[in-house]
Amino acid sequence: MTDDPRTVVSTDWLAAHLDDPDLRIVDASWHMPASGRDAQAEYRDAHIPGARFFDIDAIADTRSDLPHMAPQPELFISRLRAMGIGDGHQVVVYDNSDVHSAARVWWTFRLMGKTDVAMLDGGLAKWRAEGRPVEDMAPITRDRHMTVQRQAALVRDVTQVAAAAKLGDHVIIDARSPARFRGDEPEPRPGLRAGHIPGARNVPLGQIYNADGTMKSEGELRAAFEAAGVDLSRPAITTCGSGITAASLALALERIGKRDWSLYDGSWTEWGSFPDLKIATGDA
Repeated sequence: MTDDPRTVVSTDWLAAHLDDPDLRIVDASWHMPASGRDAQAEYRDAHIPGARFFDIDAIADTRSDLPHMAPQPELFISRLRAMGIGDGHQVVVYDNSDVHSAARVWWTFRLMGKTDVAMLDGGLAKWRAEGRPVEDMAPITRDRHMTVQRQAALVRDVTQVAAAAKLGDHVIIDARSPARFRGDEPEPRPGLRAGHIPGARNVPLGQIYNADGTMKSEGELRAAFEAAGVDLSRPAITTCGSGITAASLALALERIGKRDWSLYDGSWTEWGSFPDLKIATGDA
């Protein structure tokens, strides 16, 4: 894998830059509610030196009934400034999560117009497996000025996705498991219908990452999209259960050089709750 400070960097890269004055490291771990895991408690026990904790559920749109929707720019600015993160910083985001939640925070930074942000390949698990240092002390932070320029093209709402599904002018890519995509098993959130957005293609999260949590090569990523019937010549909309794993699809598309992508923030939590929106079942 080629290190790219705007998409993905290796543990070797991070170790070499760990003491850079303008590097900021973010622990973006998030777990499914049923997992029984506490991401903040795990952060307090051990994190990469200097890492700040990014609470995906708190740095979110508090006006929405949907979980962890993208925050308002003003909230993002205030929370990140309090974390000592601002203009001119290179940000590296990592997680210790089965759902690769760091990609969601990478997308959130990109949504706010911040491009000097990368996900740590393999996350905390790879870092620790290599015997690299961790600490249990939160860093001392100093307020740093931050400006944002929200990139509206990187996010889609339910009306836009419904239009795209009807017109067929975008390719919609779903990161959920094949069984959930087909509608063969119930959704983890109660009250949601089973199935997928009509016309969507299924590229499960497991096809984006290797068994050790590192992201697959650019050639493997492209092959995974093509094998799923994704027409890479059309603009892409990524989706999943609640907008977390859809970000890994967005990051994978960025890695293979595809720039015309966006993320459906409400994802199936929103689509599956509206009885008047059409759904499809099976493989297509």
